[in-house]
Amino acid sequence: MALEVGQKAPAFTLFSSENKPVSLSDYTQKNVVLLFFPMAFTSVCTAELCEMRDNLHTYAALNADILAISVDSPFTLARFKAEQNLPFALLSDFNKEVSEAYGALYENFVMNMKGVSKRAAFVIDQNDIIQYAEVLENAGKVPDFDAIKTVLEGNV
Repeated sequence: MALEVGQKAPAFTLFSSENKPVSLSDYTQKNVVLLFFPMAFTSVCTAELCEMRDNLHTYAALNADILAISVDSPFTLARFKAEQNLPFALLSDFNKEVSEAYGALYENFVMNMKGVSKRAAFVIDQNDIIQYAEVLENAGKVPDFDAIKTVLEGNV
């Protein structure tokens, strides 16, 4: 089931790469750019998250925090975060519940892996309302960062 603009974002609490619980409700004074990505250490995921890292100042100026979610373990995400110097929260959806709630879960991925997060992007405003939703079927593509910024510019 795909989430749409105007819907309330599903609440969640996941463990971060620092082994701490992080909830969507922790960000009520900010906009959130919520990214789902298939797997740490893969080329497209690395490029996508490094793009966000390199433009963090743009998102900060738009009153937005970035949260990135995959089904990798918190331990894998901690290593990935350190190696790529990512200054935002990486959250483990190891049990796949949040990816499923957001309509961002492959039943079957490459090499017959089951239950991997789809590449997806959501902008969630300060009232937990989805202002942008993009779920990509092709894991080789990245979200439309320009569209995300345009939506955020309208929500500052």
